[in-house]
Amino acid sequence: MGLSIKPSSPSPVTETHYHTHKVFLLCNYILLGAASSCIFLTISLRLVPSICGFFLILLHIWTIGGAIFGCHAATAGTSRCYAIHMVATVLTAIFQGSVSVLVFTRTGDFLESLKSYVREEDAAMILKLSGGLCILIFCLEWVVLALAFVLRYYAYVEGDGNNSGMRRSSKVQQEDMSDWPWPFQV
Repeated sequence: MGLSIKPSSPSPVTETHYHTHKVFLLCNYILLGAASSCIFLTISLRLVPSICGFFLILLHIWTIGGAIFGCHAATAGTSRCYAIHMVATVLTAIFQGSVSVLVFTRTGDFLESLKSYVREEDAAMILKLSGGLCILIFCLEWVVLALAFVLRYYAYVEGDGNNSGMRRSSKVQQEDMSDWPWPFQV
């Protein structure tokens, strides 16, 4: 089920990397489920959504795309994929947080802009369920962001295919400072 990595050696860093990657994938799977549930809840308010509903569904599609791309970026390990994933995750988290604030503070106005044909009390409950999922998505996006950073750090320390990784010695090399200006020659 899903992507997996197998540690090649039983070193503690690799084992930690393995477990962090599993948690990262689990968070992305939860994001996929929550975003698709939000889409279905929005569609249940009105089958053919208004422009506001369309943008809400588009935000959840963006969230799904970001979660799928996050799974790819975690296995690809390139700097470009990592940077794109970070930017998309931050933007998605900001928009999901904004939507959840709108849902809980201005429920009636939000329902009017959605042009729901469901009874108002039921529509408010459906919208608040969707807002609760938006809060979950907001929190999970920041968790995914932190886990992606940790995974990228482990890739740097262990070394991916392109470089040899960080040296594990604590030896500091002395630099020749004779050609530096006087104030810096301490």
